[in-house]
Amino acid sequence: MSRRALGQLEAEVLAALAGLGGDAGTAELMARLEGEPAYTTVGTILYRLYRKGIVTRVRDGRQYRYRLAVDESKLVADRMRDQLRHASDPGSVLSRFVRTLTPEEERKLREILGGPE
Repeated sequence: MSRRALGQLEAEVLAALAGLGGDAGTAELMARLEGEPAYTTVGTILYRLYRKGIVTRVRDGRQYRYRLAVDESKLVADRMRDQLRHASDPGSVLSRFVRTLTPEEERKLREILGGPE
């Protein structure tokens, strides 16, 4: 099994939580993650997200149920902006990023930017 990039599992957990809508427990989130991470690993990620204020949690018996405390699109956009801010050549980064978009993602980006297709 290959190792994920730093922060990748955290991003995957957040995406899975957002995809489930409402709230979810650790086991439910694990079922949506690739590579079968350990229950304790997912639990640790969720605890860290809770400590950062990104998710909330409520006790449900012996376990917790988690819910996003922030808007997912804002969270991802902020992370993207932060990465771009640290690049020595932001134009090159943007160019490379745009080349990786699917046709649907490209169409959506053009729509947002107000340009012709």
